[in-house]
Amino acid sequence: MKATAQPKSSRWKCIVAYDGTHFSGWQSQPDNNAVQDFIERRLAEIFKGTINIQGSGRTDSGVHARGQVFHFDANWPHDPGKLLAALRIGLPPVIQVQSARRVPAAFHARFSAKGKIYHYHVHHRGYADPFDQPYRWSLPQTLDVAAMREAAARLVGKNDFRAYSAAGSVEKEDTVRTIHELTINERGCHLCIVARGDGFLYKMVRSVVGALVDVGLGRLTPEDITAILATKTRTHRVVTAPPQGLFLMKVFY
Repeated sequence: MKATAQPKSSRWKCIVAYDGTHFSGWQSQPDNNAVQDFIERRLAEIFKGTINIQGSGRTDSGVHARGQVFHFDANWPHDPGKLLAALRIGLPPVIQVQSARRVPAAFHARFSAKGKIYHYHVHHRGYADPFDQPYRWSLPQTLDVAAMREAAARLVGKNDFRAYSAAGSVEKEDTVRTIHELTINERGCHLCIVARGDGFLYKMVRSVVGALVDVGLGRLTPEDITAILATKTRTHRVVTAPPQGLFLMKVFY
């Protein structure tokens, strides 16, 4: 008797946006309340079995994404649009899969990534209105934006950013990264700090933002930013900005 051919799996690349306020970050957690946990549970319902997904990287509890990328392997004989519809129906409204497409088996959401762009939102000179407040770091003080921009320029380029990472990262990890862009866009009391690079260490963007805000408050100088970078050592002088202002905007491949 001729053996029945087994269905062939495809690799699927998906882009997902989510409001991270009430989740335990991206990466699966023991409390089963991470964004990854919700997506994997929905995929298990669709495919009637366990499906493991791989993300482009983790975002911490309270951090948001407009362009997180993940991939998984599964046999789906139907149109990609039907898979996308099935994912959208079964997930919480604050998790929205925006695209799903077949990609070559060599694609990997994390290891194929060439870079990422993050936005961090700060409101100064008072407090953001109630509808923006969950997505801003609000400061009653007035920040010296010119000094912050001078400090930001000192971090652009290829450097060892260990001093701007947080405890919890892999100790043997290569801490050299390239920041291609670190700009501060200002509109009234709203600042949007744009960080684009080839990759970022654990809590690196939030650490950089915390240091820049301290420059804006006069607690650090632009020269301090360079000196801290040169130490290549984690230090209490760098404050980690709170999570709610951070958005993963796009992953580049």
